[in-house]
Amino acid sequence: MSTQPKIAISACLMGAEVRYNGGHKESRLCSQVLKDYFDFLPLCPEVAIGLGTPREPIRLVGDPAQPRAVGTRDSSRDATQALVEYAERMAVQLDDICGYIFMQSSPSCGLERVKVYQANGIPHRHAGRGVYAQAFCARHPDLPVEEAGRLNDPVLRENFLTRVYVYRDWQVLLKQGLSRRALTDFHARCKYLLMAHHPVQYKALGNLLGNMGQGDPALIGPRYFSQLMTALSRCATRGTHSNVLQHISGYFKRAISAEDKQEMQHVIGQYRLGIVPLVVPLTLLKHHLRQNPDPYIARQLYLQPHPEDLSLRNAI
Repeated sequence: MSTQPKIAISACLMGAEVRYNGGHKESRLCSQVLKDYFDFLPLCPEVAIGLGTPREPIRLVGDPAQPRAVGTRDSSRDATQALVEYAERMAVQLDDICGYIFMQSSPSCGLERVKVYQANGIPHRHAGRGVYAQAFCARHPDLPVEEAGRLNDPVLRENFLTRVYVYRDWQVLLKQGLSRRALTDFHARCKYLLMAHHPVQYKALGNLLGNMGQGDPALIGPRYFSQLMTALSRCATRGTHSNVLQHISGYFKRAISAEDKQEMQHVIGQYRLGIVPLVVPLTLLKHHLRQNPDPYIARQLYLQPHPEDLSLRNAI
């Protein structure tokens, strides 16, 4: 956790007055809480392509799968190609970011449920994706991305930021050099984190590396990481977290007293039932780990995938 991950973000979310009406959509979570932990890079594609502020709003029209971004009053003003070209340029330039936070509902930046209008002015039943976001994400399919509004959900927030830090760690690994040993060690550190998010994929990725043999890690690595990021994009549940907590607590069964074991089971049970947040059983596990050190457990990302001060597990 020595270097702050760099995250691209829609500029309006950081308070920049770049909206079509000259306003902003500041997210206090991003601009005041998360700014101390991440190196934010504010971007506004609409301003970048020269639409100006204030400006005529744009909206998506046509096929929801491949919509065009045109002016709401003058439909001949088509910003689609300019937004795509800007996205392609930025996708190349931003090769060191570990995540992207987009403005929801935006015809340029929205990730989901963006209205796409038919010729009669009525929205399609099927929503689309912002033109810029679609083009950018197509060139960075493994990059953690999220909409600012969804980050108000504590489960989605913790999931996104966990993926950001895993992505950061992978970028560090690539710079150090990808080897079979490095891949195996990386997967070992991700074991319980992956088990909490996607137990089936945890086994599949273990088999992938187990059958690596003399294969080229430069070829296997990207495939492994892509599947890893897809698996981590699934939110962990109280059930899967509880399963992982039980697995980890098993490492202390011979080292702690019967009373401590009973307490551990009780606290995990309380978490499973939603009585206490995840931080409670984790704190107890960490206590036992300090009293009974285990190198394998101590290096697990699951125990602390993001800075403790963020308190992300206090609300899930």
